[in-house]
Amino acid sequence: MTRIGLISDTHGYLDERLYDYFKKCDEIWHAGDIGALDISEKLVQFRPFKAVCGNIDGPGIRAMYPENNRFFCEEMDVWIKHIGGYPGNYDRTVRKEIISNPPGLFISGHSHILKVLYDRKLNLLHINPGAAGKAGLHKKRTAVRFTIDKKEIKDLEVIELGENS
Repeated sequence: MTRIGLISDTHGYLDERLYDYFKKCDEIWHAGDIGALDISEKLVQFRPFKAVCGNIDGPGIRAMYPENNRFFCEEMDVWIKHIGGYPGNYDRTVRKEIISNPPGLFISGHSHILKVLYDRKLNLLHINPGAAGKAGLHKKRTAVRFTIDKKEIKDLEVIELGENS
Protein backbone atom coordinates (compact mmCIF):
# COMPACT_ATOMS: atom_id res chain seq x y z
CA MET A 1 0.00 0.00 0.00
CA THR A 2 1.18 3.49 -0.86
CA ARG A 3 -0.29 6.51 0.92
CA ILE A 4 -0.43 9.66 -1.26
CA GLY A 5 -0.72 13.34 -0.34
CA LEU A 6 -2.02 15.29 -3.35
CA ILE A 7 -1.94 19.05 -3.87
CA SER A 8 -2.16 21.52 -6.73
CA ASP A 9 -2.03 25.23 -7.43
CA THR A 10 0.17 26.29 -4.52
CA HIS A 11 1.24 29.36 -6.52
CA GLY A 12 4.32 29.86 -4.32
CA TYR A 13 2.55 29.33 -0.98
CA LEU A 14 2.98 26.21 1.15
CA ASP A 15 0.69 25.86 4.14
CA GLU A 16 2.87 24.48 6.95
CA ARG A 17 -0.04 22.33 8.17
CA LEU A 18 0.45 20.12 5.10
CA TYR A 19 3.51 18.61 6.80
CA ASP A 20 1.27 17.35 9.58
CA TYR A 21 -1.51 16.22 7.23
CA PHE A 22 0.98 14.38 5.02
CA LYS A 23 3.27 12.95 7.74
CA LYS A 24 1.87 9.43 7.25
CA CYS A 25 2.05 9.67 3.45
CA ASP A 26 4.68 7.76 1.49
CA GLU A 27 4.73 10.23 -1.42
CA ILE A 28 3.57 13.77 -2.22
CA TRP A 29 2.20 14.53 -5.69
CA HIS A 30 1.68 18.05 -7.06
CA ALA A 31 -0.63 18.69 -10.05
CA GLY A 32 1.06 21.89 -11.20
CA ASP A 33 1.27 25.65 -10.68
CA ILE A 34 3.90 25.10 -8.02
CA GLY A 35 4.84 28.76 -8.31
CA ALA A 36 8.32 28.74 -6.73
CA LEU A 37 11.23 26.32 -6.67
CA ASP A 38 11.54 26.53 -2.90
CA ILE A 39 8.09 24.88 -2.58
CA SER A 40 9.20 21.81 -4.52
CA GLU A 41 12.58 21.78 -2.74
CA LYS A 42 10.88 21.71 0.69
CA LEU A 43 8.54 18.92 -0.38
CA VAL A 44 11.36 16.87 -1.93
CA GLN A 45 13.17 17.02 1.42
CA PHE A 46 10.00 15.94 3.25
CA ARG A 47 8.84 12.95 1.15
CA PRO A 48 9.42 11.40 -2.28
CA PHE A 49 7.86 13.96 -4.64
CA LYS A 50 6.30 13.77 -8.09
CA ALA A 51 4.99 16.83 -9.93
CA VAL A 52 4.10 18.44 -13.22
CA CYS A 53 4.61 22.03 -14.23
CA GLY A 54 1.63 24.30 -14.65
CA ASN A 55 0.83 27.29 -16.81
CA ILE A 56 2.19 29.83 -14.27
CA ASP A 57 5.43 27.97 -13.60
CA GLY A 58 8.65 29.55 -14.84
CA PRO A 59 11.62 28.01 -16.63
CA GLY A 60 13.25 26.66 -13.44
CA ILE A 61 10.23 24.54 -12.54
CA ARG A 62 9.60 23.61 -16.18
CA ALA A 63 13.18 22.31 -16.40
CA MET A 64 12.60 20.05 -13.38
CA TYR A 65 9.02 18.85 -13.92
CA PRO A 66 7.30 17.73 -17.14
CA GLU A 67 3.90 18.81 -18.44
CA ASN A 68 2.76 15.18 -18.32
CA ASN A 69 3.80 12.62 -15.75
CA ARG A 70 2.54 9.10 -16.40
CA PHE A 71 3.80 6.30 -14.19
CA PHE A 72 2.75 3.26 -12.21
CA CYS A 73 2.20 3.40 -8.47
CA GLU A 74 1.92 -0.19 -7.34
CA GLU A 75 -0.30 -1.64 -10.12
CA MET A 76 -2.18 1.62 -10.78
CA ASP A 77 -1.53 3.49 -14.04
CA VAL A 78 -1.42 7.17 -13.00
CA TRP A 79 -1.38 10.23 -15.25
CA ILE A 80 -0.88 13.75 -13.88
CA LYS A 81 -1.33 16.84 -16.09
CA HIS A 82 -2.02 20.35 -14.86
CA ILE A 83 -4.58 21.31 -17.52
CA GLY A 84 -6.38 18.04 -18.18
CA GLY A 85 -10.08 18.71 -17.94
CA TYR A 86 -12.41 16.17 -16.39
CA PRO A 87 -14.75 13.33 -17.44
CA GLY A 88 -16.94 14.39 -20.32
CA ASN A 89 -14.75 17.44 -20.97
CA TYR A 90 -11.10 16.36 -21.19
CA ASP A 91 -8.68 18.97 -22.47
CA ARG A 92 -7.83 18.69 -26.17
CA THR A 93 -4.16 18.04 -25.25
CA VAL A 94 -5.05 14.73 -23.53
CA ARG A 95 -8.35 13.72 -25.15
CA LYS A 96 -7.03 11.39 -27.86
CA GLU A 97 -4.60 9.55 -25.56
CA ILE A 98 -6.97 9.29 -22.60
CA ILE A 99 -9.66 7.75 -24.82
CA SER A 100 -7.32 5.31 -26.60
CA ASN A 101 -5.19 4.42 -23.56
CA PRO A 102 -6.92 5.48 -20.34
CA PRO A 103 -5.03 5.36 -17.04
CA GLY A 104 -6.70 4.04 -13.90
CA LEU A 105 -6.19 7.41 -12.18
CA PHE A 106 -6.15 10.78 -13.95
CA ILE A 107 -5.12 13.81 -11.89
CA SER A 108 -5.32 17.43 -12.95
CA GLY A 109 -5.33 20.85 -11.35
CA HIS A 110 -5.73 24.34 -12.86
CA SER A 111 -9.42 24.99 -12.13
CA HIS A 112 -8.89 25.48 -8.35
CA ILE A 113 -12.09 23.43 -7.97
CA LEU A 114 -11.92 20.23 -5.95
CA LYS A 115 -13.44 17.35 -7.92
CA VAL A 116 -13.41 13.60 -7.50
CA LEU A 117 -15.30 12.00 -10.39
CA TYR A 118 -15.49 8.48 -11.74
CA ASP A 119 -15.49 8.20 -15.52
CA ARG A 120 -17.64 5.12 -16.15
CA LYS A 121 -17.05 5.26 -19.89
CA LEU A 122 -13.25 5.04 -19.53
CA ASN A 123 -13.21 3.19 -16.19
CA LEU A 124 -10.93 5.70 -14.48
CA LEU A 125 -10.99 7.91 -11.41
CA HIS A 126 -10.37 11.61 -11.92
CA ILE A 127 -9.10 13.75 -9.03
CA ASN A 128 -8.56 17.49 -8.98
CA PRO A 129 -7.40 18.38 -5.45
CA GLY A 130 -8.46 22.01 -5.81
CA ALA A 131 -5.98 24.70 -4.79
CA ALA A 132 -3.71 24.57 -1.74
CA GLY A 133 -2.34 28.07 -2.35
CA LYS A 134 -3.77 31.52 -1.78
CA ALA A 135 -3.76 32.89 -5.34
CA GLY A 136 -7.07 32.61 -7.17
CA LEU A 137 -10.80 32.96 -6.69
CA HIS A 138 -11.39 29.70 -4.80
CA LYS A 139 -13.10 30.10 -1.43
CA LYS A 140 -11.46 27.15 0.38
CA ARG A 141 -7.91 25.87 0.15
CA THR A 142 -7.88 22.09 -0.23
CA ALA A 143 -5.71 18.99 -0.57
CA VAL A 144 -6.44 15.27 -0.87
CA ARG A 145 -5.04 12.18 0.80
CA PHE A 146 -5.62 8.59 -0.39
CA THR A 147 -4.15 5.11 -0.55
CA ILE A 148 -3.26 3.00 -3.57
CA ASP A 149 -3.39 -0.70 -2.83
CA LYS A 150 -2.32 -2.62 -5.92
CA LYS A 151 -5.03 -1.55 -8.44
CA GLU A 152 -7.41 -0.07 -5.88
CA ILE A 153 -7.79 3.51 -4.65
CA LYS A 154 -9.18 3.73 -1.14
CA ASP A 155 -9.39 5.82 2.02
CA LEU A 156 -9.73 9.05 0.02
CA GLU A 157 -9.95 12.10 2.26
CA VAL A 158 -10.48 15.76 1.45
CA ILE A 159 -8.45 18.16 3.59
CA GLU A 160 -9.74 21.69 4.05
CA LEU A 161 -6.92 24.10 4.78
CA GLY A 162 -9.20 27.02 5.55
CA GLU A 163 -10.62 30.05 3.82
CA ASN A 164 -8.72 31.60 0.96
CA SER A 165 -7.93 35.07 2.17
